[in-house]
Amino acid sequence: MTQSSKAPRTFTDFYREEFLKHRRCLEQQREYYSDGAITPVEEALTRIISQLEHLSQKENADQVVSQLLRKFNVVTGLSGWSDPKNVH
Repeated sequence: MTQSSKAPRTFTDFYREEFLKHRRCLEQQREYYSDGAITPVEEALTRIISQLEHLSQKENADQVVSQLLRKFNVVTGLSGWSDPKNVH
């Protein structure tokens, strides 16, 4: 599978923002969890964000990164949060 040089950047930027949303969500929940519970998740997020360029070059990048996002969603519950700006 060949991708144009622009495709991985767009892919990377999109998914980087998604992982950063999980990081922000985790930060908002910090007071409810011990450092021992939060730290490994933060480290995993940092590691994945730093490897997104590499991951985006893989043939199955969409599947791999989507699976990672689903796993982080289980931890952060981000998909269940609503944006306070959108609540009436």
